[in-house]
Amino acid sequence: MLEVLFIGLSLGSILLLVALGLAITYGAMGVINMAHGEMVMIGAYVTVLSGIWLGTNIFIAIPLAFIVTALLGLLIERVVVRRLYGRLLDTLLATWGIAILIQQAVRLEFGLSFLGIHIQGLGPGLQNVSVPAMLQGTFSIGGADINRYRTFIILVTAVLALATWFIIYRTTVGTQVRAIIRNPKMAAACGIDVTRVNALTFALGSGLAGVAGVMMSGFKTVFPDMGTSMVVDGFLVVVMGGVGSLLGSVFSAGILGEINGLVAAATNDILARAVVFGVVIAIIVLKPKGLFALKGR
Repeated sequence: MLEVLFIGLSLGSILLLVALGLAITYGAMGVINMAHGEMVMIGAYVTVLSGIWLGTNIFIAIPLAFIVTALLGLLIERVVVRRLYGRLLDTLLATWGIAILIQQAVRLEFGLSFLGIHIQGLGPGLQNVSVPAMLQGTFSIGGADINRYRTFIILVTAVLALATWFIIYRTTVGTQVRAIIRNPKMAAACGIDVTRVNALTFALGSGLAGVAGVMMSGFKTVFPDMGTSMVVDGFLVVVMGGVGSLLGSVFSAGILGEINGLVAAATNDILARAVVFGVVIAIIVLKPKGLFALKGR
């Protein structure tokens, strides 16, 4: 039973990494970023490519993936999203289009395949990432065999969640983000550079999604479509926890991860996913603003 609970906790950790970015971008900017899942995919491919071309391991891939996806997120915000604030459906469609373009660019190796040039590690094929020896195997706790890599995922997620909390609640930029979440027009009237803060927020959320991709690459195959389902799972966590609530995202990710792990162990993955959707729907019906919605006045 302890092994199953631990698997559920590691699944919840991946969900939390994806949802943290969505929680702050959707909460602060009011943007439904359908390309968020592609940041997860790009993070996984950064792990693959850095291993092939630079000979690095997953430890080095974490900061690399964060930087690459954060910069890409910043580019998307400046070129596309910034022009669509206040137009929810337009941002949804625009970022969905960006997601498709990114998928196809990776599948077509950035278009170079038309010229007969192939980049090792990209393309439509499946890729695998080697986990460092120190993260392989299991260790024993109370007679239960605990996977080392899943423990690593939980620890990385805990560090990043604490870092995100510190940024949001203990820095000047975080105070500005919370002010924008409450009332963007009032925040702008008080002298906050909403455009700059939104760009930094979008970049941070994209960077966190990239790290989630690095974590996923250690136990799942890497392919161009791998991020598609992750954006849906991320929004499930955000909606269930409460838009803009980091605490809500932490608890809802843990709850959904454990439900998924327990039901999957007892039945199968398909039924587990159905149960997760059922739980989220029930919570939305009972508490439309989520479990930990921000109090307003």
